[in-house]
Amino acid sequence: MAGPLEVKTELRISKPAHEVFEAIVDPKKMSRYFITTGSERMETGKTVHWTFADVGCELDAKVKKMEKDRYVSFLWSASGVEALAEIRLEPVDEAATLVKVSESGWPHDEKGIERCVGQSKGWVHFLCCLKAFLEYGVNLRSGGSKRRL
Repeated sequence: MAGPLEVKTELRISKPAHEVFEAIVDPKKMSRYFITTGSERMETGKTVHWTFADVGCELDAKVKKMEKDRYVSFLWSASGVEALAEIRLEPVDEAATLVKVSESGWPHDEKGIERCVGQSKGWVHFLCCLKAFLEYGVNLRSGGSKRRL
């Protein structure tokens, strides 16, 4: 029997791994491309609270493991069920990083496929927004979605 469904996507960002890592774990930086607000910096064992005003959502992320400038994993329920998200940073050279994102935890059924596809779109958007912010100082999320009332 196959394991749970999994999202996998990646994108090269023309910034050193340390800058990319800080943009992922620092809520002040994250609020420039991903979240609206974050309760605190991500650290192993902490639960952080994120708000997404553009889509009328807020949720907690339970940080499972971090390796400075290399890896972040957390459990969250952005898809409606708790799933494990992992972000790996692989230096390409001193000025570029390959960011690999995976998320898993959905069953092989119609609802699981729907959740997996939705998160696939979300993670591609996350990577594009991260790239735009780090390389060009642009917030692609601003005005990108309608708010839910």
